[in-house]
Amino acid sequence: MLSLLWACDKKPPGTTPVAAPPGKIIVTLYPSQEQQTIHSFGASDCWTAKFVGNWQDEQKKNKIADLLFSMDTLKDGSPEGIALSLWRFNIGGGSFEQGAASNIKDEWRREECFMNADGSYDWSRQQGQQWFLEAAKKRGVAYTLGFSLTPPVFMTQNGKAYNATGGTRMNIKEGMMDAYADFLVKVAGHFNFDFLSPVNEPQWKWGKADGASQEGTQAVNTEIAALVKATAPKMGNTNAKIVVGEAGQWDYIFGKNEEGCGDQARQFFKPGTPIYIGDLPQVAGIISAHSYFTTCPDAAAIATRQQVRAVAEELKPLQIWQTEFGILGNICNQYSGAPRNTGIDYGLYVAKVIHQDLTVANATSWQWWLAMSPYDYSDALVYINTPSGKTDVPGCKTDGIVSDSKQLWAFGNFARFVRPGMKRIATAQSGKQGSENILVSAYKDSNVKKMVVVLINPQDREEVVQLNGMADQLLDIYTTNHTQNLKHSVSKPRELRLASKSVTTVTGIYR
Repeated sequence: MLSLLWACDKKPPGTTPVAAPPGKIIVTLYPSQEQQTIHSFGASDCWTAKFVGNWQDEQKKNKIADLLFSMDTLKDGSPEGIALSLWRFNIGGGSFEQGAASNIKDEWRREECFMNADGSYDWSRQQGQQWFLEAAKKRGVAYTLGFSLTPPVFMTQNGKAYNATGGTRMNIKEGMMDAYADFLVKVAGHFNFDFLSPVNEPQWKWGKADGASQEGTQAVNTEIAALVKATAPKMGNTNAKIVVGEAGQWDYIFGKNEEGCGDQARQFFKPGTPIYIGDLPQVAGIISAHSYFTTCPDAAAIATRQQVRAVAEELKPLQIWQTEFGILGNICNQYSGAPRNTGIDYGLYVAKVIHQDLTVANATSWQWWLAMSPYDYSDALVYINTPSGKTDVPGCKTDGIVSDSKQLWAFGNFARFVRPGMKRIATAQSGKQGSENILVSAYKDSNVKKMVVVLINPQDREEVVQLNGMADQLLDIYTTNHTQNLKHSVSKPRELRLASKSVTTVTGIYR
C-alpha cells in the first residue's frame, strides 16, 4: 500500500526497498530527487488583531507575537514560537465605521477602511492590525501580504461591505473598478506589502437581506481579471506582486466552473484565453485556493490534490498556494469547528492536511486563517479568553488570557523548520507492516546540507524509525504530542522513536 506521499510522487528509478529489522520502519531520503521549492508558511490577522493589538498590556501582545513569529529558542532548546514566514493583513472595507448600520452584527468581524469617501486617507486606522504587522517584521517574518474582502463601502452597490443579492457579481458600483484598484495599490505601497490579493473566496454568496457574518463579495472570473488588469499598471511604485484565486475550495481552480467563477488556473494563466493575465509582469505566477471541504475521505482528498498538481504541471511554471485553512464545520463526523478543541487529535488533523497539500498538490506556500481568536471554535492558532478565564467574546476586547493550541504547534512542526527557499525531496518507506500510516515529507537546504524531515504518527502507539540518508550523528528532534510542544531532544538516525499521536520534526545534515 502506498503512503500518501507516493500517491503522487514517483519512486526514484534504480532504487530498491531497504530491508528493515522486525518492528522498524525504514525511511529513505533522496536529496537529488527535488520537488517544489517552498516559499512560505503564513496566517492572517483576521479579526481579533483589531482589538488585541490595542491592548494596554504589551507583555501579553508580545507573547502572542512570539508564539506566531519568533525564531528564538527556550533554555532547553525547544522553539519559543512557530516562526511564520508570511503574514496576511486584511485590508478593511469600512464596516467598522458604520457600526450597527453595517448589518454585520459582530463588531469583531467589522473592519476599518484607510480611505474616506472624499478620497482622503487616514493611516491611523486599523491600529491593532498595524501593531501585529510591525511585530511580525521585527521578528523577521520574510513576507507580508495584503488581502481585500470587499471594495470600500462607499464604492459598493448597496453601501455595505457584503453582497446580499444572492447573485454572482461583485458588489461594486458601475465605473468604480479603477478607483478600487487605486485604493488597493495605495494601501499596498504604504505598507510595502510583498503581495496583494484583491479578491477572496469569490464563489461564495456573501450575506443576506438581513445582514452578513463578515465582510465579503462574490465575483466572477471576468470581474477578477478586470480588477487585476486595472490594478497591475498602477503598481510600478510598489514592490508587491498580485496573487489571484483565493478560491473557496481546491476544485474551483481546475474545474467546477459554475456561474463563471471556476476553472481559475486555466482561465487566468492559459495563454489565449479571453481573460488571460499571466503576461502581466505585476502578476505572480501563482494560483491560490483554500483547503476547506476537500480533506476527507482520504481517497477523495488525494484525488482532488492530484488534479490541482496536474493543472499546475499543465501550466508550468505556475505555483500552487494554499492560502486559507482552519477547522470548519463537520468534517466526516471526525472533527468539528464547534466547540473549541485544542487537543492533539485536531493538531494531527491539521498536520495531515498540510502534508497532503505539500506532497500531493505540490503547494509552495501554506497559510492558516485566524491566527488568534476569542471564539468557541477550532479555527485559530492562539486563543484569547477573558481575564477571568471565560470563553466570552465581548469580555476580551481590552484584556484577556492568552493560550496556545495543538493546531499551532503541529503547524509549527512545518513552519518553524521548513524555511523559505528549501526544496522538498522524494522519500520512500519500507519495513514494518502498517508503515504507510506514518506520513513523511522531507526538505533540504543544499547551501548548508541541512535536511528537515517531518513525520506524522497518528497511531496510538510508539513507532521506531530508521532514517537512511542522514549523516550518522546526533539529530535534533522536535516533538508535538498531547503533553509536548515542539519539545527538543536528540537521537541517532538509526533509532528514532516517534511518540504515539505525534508530529515529529527531525533536523540534521544529509549525506
